[in-house]
Amino acid sequence: MRKQKNTADIVAVAKAAKVSISTVSRSFNHPDLVKPATRKKIDIAVRRLGYIRNRAAQSMHGRRSGTIGFVVPTIDHAIFAEVIQSFSDALDENGFTMLIVSHGYDLDREYAMVRKLLEHRVDGVALIGLDHSEATYQLIDQQGIPAIAVWNYGAASRIPCVGVDNVKAGRIAARHLLDLGHREIGLVFPATADNDRARGRLDGALSVLGEAGVTIRREWTSESPYRIGEAKRTCTQMLSAAQRPTALLCGNDIIAHGAVYSALRMGFVLPDDLSIAGIGDFKGSGEMEPALTTIRIPAKRIGALAGKQISESIVGSDPDGDRRECDLELLVRDTTAPLAETGITNLRIR
Repeated sequence: MRKQKNTADIVAVAKAAKVSISTVSRSFNHPDLVKPATRKKIDIAVRRLGYIRNRAAQSMHGRRSGTIGFVVPTIDHAIFAEVIQSFSDALDENGFTMLIVSHGYDLDREYAMVRKLLEHRVDGVALIGLDHSEATYQLIDQQGIPAIAVWNYGAASRIPCVGVDNVKAGRIAARHLLDLGHREIGLVFPATADNDRARGRLDGALSVLGEAGVTIRREWTSESPYRIGEAKRTCTQMLSAAQRPTALLCGNDIIAHGAVYSALRMGFVLPDDLSIAGIGDFKGSGEMEPALTTIRIPAKRIGALAGKQISESIVGSDPDGDRRECDLELLVRDTTAPLAETGITNLRIR
């Protein structure tokens, strides 16, 4: 079993903050009884030393807890459902249990969630993507705990990772629309700050379109969160303009579902009047009418590989982990068609 590095204790924190041990303890348990300036000094010391309270102090020293923490941006919709389930199944096969928390696409909150998991003495930590605060990376390094990044692949990742190249996903999706003859293309993506998956896909799409000499109109570039209702409203506004794109490239399938529902509600016939492509191949994308053209991200395989890899890192059979890239697949279904088959843009909108 990989042993953790020597870590700071409450005595070291008190010394670094120049306060008593009882004051440090009080700042954790009853922060309202400690002056803000003192709490700030203690927090600085805690972050610098990487101190983690031991909530499982009653357990035997050196004994594994048998749990692995999984920190995800959200559990509010289907984006990560398959990867979470397959990750959990892989842990179960290797004798571990998953603790899952979410941070709402807030990297400062993610740091707080990682700290809480470490306070419960998890044996390892899994994170979604490669965008994490320096404080989170530093904390993982200070604790010497096995960690893995899931969903996004990067050869230069600071921790082992299992996922796909999201830049490549964006390039494949954009190339598909170009190969169909589309040059008037709208882009509907989520905010890319603190979201390396969305940023990579958008960068990949823009690079391919730029190489093809395609300039995206400002009014055809919109931002939408991963919510079908808001994606519908965003796409309705874009498609209601006097000049509209002949195709939409959406940052993931949730947004693409909203785009499809918006187009159908406005009276468009897909893909005759408009082509729509997504990224992800989430549950329901192949069953909806019309079935969504998308880039398949192999979520089940990613989760299974990641769960197996971090389990092996903990028990010592694969202590250093690895960086593993999974293949993407273009699934051409019923929402995209060659431009020659599309209609004139002067449609009567219902």
